[in-house]
Amino acid sequence: MEIVQGILEGIGKFFENIMESATTVFTATDSVALIYTAIVRWVFIFLALFILLKSILSLLKSKNPSEVWAYLHIGDYENLPLTHWENVIGRAKSCDIQVDDLSVSRNHGTLTRDNDGIWTYMDLGSKNGAIINGVKARPYIPTEVKVGDTIMLGAAVCTLFPISLEEHRNNVQLRTEDTRLISPWPSLLAITLFQILTVIQLHFALGEKFTTLNMLAFAGLCALMWAYVIILRTMRRKGFELEIIAFFLSTLSLAVTSSCLPDQVFKQFIAIGVGVALFFFMCTYLRDLDRTIEIKKFMYIAAALLLLFNLAFATTKNGASNWIQLGGFSFQPSEIVKLAFIWVGAASMDELFRKKNSLIFTGFSVFCFGCLALMGDFGTAIIFFVTFLIISFLRSGDFTKLILIVGVAFVGGLLVIRFKSYVADRFAVWGHVWEYADSAGYQQTRTMSAAASGGFVGLGAGKGWLRNVVASETDLVFGVLAEEWGLIIAIMAVMAIITLSIFAFRSIWAGRSTYYTIAACSAMSLFLFQTILNVFGSVDLFPLTGVTFPFVASGGTSMIASWGLLAFLKAADTRQNASIAVSMSDKGLTSEGGDEL
Repeated sequence: MEIVQGILEGIGKFFENIMESATTVFTATDSVALIYTAIVRWVFIFLALFILLKSILSLLKSKNPSEVWAYLHIGDYENLPLTHWENVIGRAKSCDIQVDDLSVSRNHGTLTRDNDGIWTYMDLGSKNGAIINGVKARPYIPTEVKVGDTIMLGAAVCTLFPISLEEHRNNVQLRTEDTRLISPWPSLLAITLFQILTVIQLHFALGEKFTTLNMLAFAGLCALMWAYVIILRTMRRKGFELEIIAFFLSTLSLAVTSSCLPDQVFKQFIAIGVGVALFFFMCTYLRDLDRTIEIKKFMYIAAALLLLFNLAFATTKNGASNWIQLGGFSFQPSEIVKLAFIWVGAASMDELFRKKNSLIFTGFSVFCFGCLALMGDFGTAIIFFVTFLIISFLRSGDFTKLILIVGVAFVGGLLVIRFKSYVADRFAVWGHVWEYADSAGYQQTRTMSAAASGGFVGLGAGKGWLRNVVASETDLVFGVLAEEWGLIIAIMAVMAIITLSIFAFRSIWAGRSTYYTIAACSAMSLFLFQTILNVFGSVDLFPLTGVTFPFVASGGTSMIASWGLLAFLKAADTRQNASIAVSMSDKGLTSEGGDEL
């Protein structure tokens, strides 16, 4: 019995020691933080996978079905559907409506529908002209065409016919069947949980540096995204994948800012709020194509004044004079000019064939490039140039012209490298930064080391050391993500941007207007190329250009511009009831009986 009693006492003391040890561990703040970080790193990955993959797969699976807006009856037999608001009519194979008649010019004219459903024909200076109901159409002057009107293109007789009510109902049904919009609520709950866990993690990691304002910033973002979705759901909108991705990346931005610049987090939240407001405003404004095009002159002037103001009053930071300081706030005018650049660069069909419009935009582009060169903002100049190439090609389809432009730009780039010493230094170390690890290659070598130390799951938000390196929250933000959040989440952030681009590319085929198509393609290319420059530049695959990671990098103007650019992608989303940028009437809003309202 004594032996048994001794064994029982020994077991009892053993468990007492375990409980005492556990109590000691869990009452020690450092130990709790270590255990929490070790566990939550994996939770973050699963939440990120759920949030992003749910939206990514939905966007990739979604279809933007083409709609038939009217029919153009040609001759005695052909009855061609008009699946776009803007259609080029001519003999060329590239035309939307191809007319196989030698009396018809290659690009004879355009047939365009506006927001109110009114069709207009514009002759493109064709050889044999066009006659509408017996009246000769004047070149480059839009003429209204009503249902049943006859348009003579040379010897070809065309008549405009509407779609039937039954076809309209079938279009709506097909569009509804092809649109599989996911519910936003599970994703919002997942992001909310992600934000709560992030706040706890940052509180452990940063200690006193993580203040009430930091928590308010995360709480504000949480409230903002819930309010946004609830308000739009009351407006019968159902597509939120683009916004879900943007809100998630914005959450990462707050986390990065908390780690690198804790005292700037609330400002970053304010920037997100302004960005969302700008996104909503632009989406509603872009609904009306005529109104959108009308303010292009204002955009030209505003962009030019911003750049000139920048040249006159900017301060120099990291070699580039592109920062305006106003009290306690600073902003980059060039980021806002990105929006204006796309706004004026996109063109409706009746503008594409007028050389005057192309010359004005080319001159404006040269002006922007010149201003950016004087500022020393090499990275932004590259982004503007790539966007200019995309817009130029979409407007003209001329590869020869693009090759000439690239050649001239190459010579200009060599001159920049020759006369801008800090740009030359970045190119000098490109590809072998480890040889200059303590000088010109300092930032990139530290970024690669930090990214490697983070592994797949990261060290934990706020626990990295790359945040102590200059520009870690902007130019090197991919390294901060990889170090603190892990390579998996860092790559997923990149994949999110790529998905936005793929979705925009797929959406343009059903675009209502070439304006929305060109704008979406331009914003898509800007997002994608900017991300490539940021990520590849930070790991020495490209020279370090100083551009930011959309939505993720810390910086108010960059965040606002990212949300503004997202509006151009949203305007190209023609899925049923998906986009606030497309009015219900444009998509054929129906009553319960299926008739058009």
